[in-house]
Amino acid sequence: MGVGNGTVISEFILAGFSGLDQRLQLSLCLVLLLMYLITVMGNAAIIFLVCVDNRLQTPMYFFIGNLAFLEIWFTSSTSTKLLVILSSGRRTISVGSCFAQSSFYFALGGAEFVLLVMSFDRYVAICQPLRYAAIMKHQLCIHLVAAVWVTGFIFLSYRLVLLSQLTFCGLNKIQHFFCDNTPLFQLSCSDVTLLWKTESIFILFIVLSSLCLTLASYTCIFFCILQMPAASARRKTFATCSSHLTTLAIDVSLETNSIVALLNTVLYPFLNPFIYSLRNKAVILALKEVMKHICTQNKDPRK
Repeated sequence: MGVGNGTVISEFILAGFSGLDQRLQLSLCLVLLLMYLITVMGNAAIIFLVCVDNRLQTPMYFFIGNLAFLEIWFTSSTSTKLLVILSSGRRTISVGSCFAQSSFYFALGGAEFVLLVMSFDRYVAICQPLRYAAIMKHQLCIHLVAAVWVTGFIFLSYRLVLLSQLTFCGLNKIQHFFCDNTPLFQLSCSDVTLLWKTESIFILFIVLSSLCLTLASYTCIFFCILQMPAASARRKTFATCSSHLTTLAIDVSLETNSIVALLNTVLYPFLNPFIYSLRNKAVILALKEVMKHICTQNKDPRK
């Protein structure tokens, strides 16, 4: 899979964080492992609560559940291999696995269009409250989420096809902890101009369209809030949007270099359950009731 100068490249070496002391690598591994487990369990808990609690089976929580599902896979696409690297020192990754990791990472990043869908839901709820039930029907919610996942799948398929056409010449060391675009393309002997251009256009389209439409939605929401006569109503309405705004702020701020990439793939998914649960009374109430039910079921009736 890629022949250059008589050398067949069958695997890459992920050199990210290789300069760290071994004890520091193990310490970092333990911290990341704890964060990864909390991320998976926290987001899984959100999905479970949305599925079992009737009060959470609304469009807003349906989208939050999909975001939680997305975050589990997004962080898993890079964190699992990074934990192996830090704990065992095994830095090799097969060419096929590298292409798959790169494609899943960027496809799942593109699928975060679900944030745009969530901003549309908040716009309708706040600016068109009397028409909310008529507009945000279950069928429309399914179609919106399906469109998000189809967009991600198209991006995944397109990347896999283009990456499979690349050839690699001798050098196989990627200066990153996962198969990111720039270091991967730099190793290729092929002309990557077309790949760079098409990918840049695709990413620019996703980022700009998502950002512009989200800003438009929240601009309308902001003016709707200002027109509310009661200060308490304005505070309550803004509180319903604060979780989404917090997520957007983190998402926009974490986008460059290796350290920031680590934060983007680990910290953001880690914070997601806290943003959408610990600050949400409905989710907390549902969690308390589930825990109470579990404790009741586990009690020995003879005691």
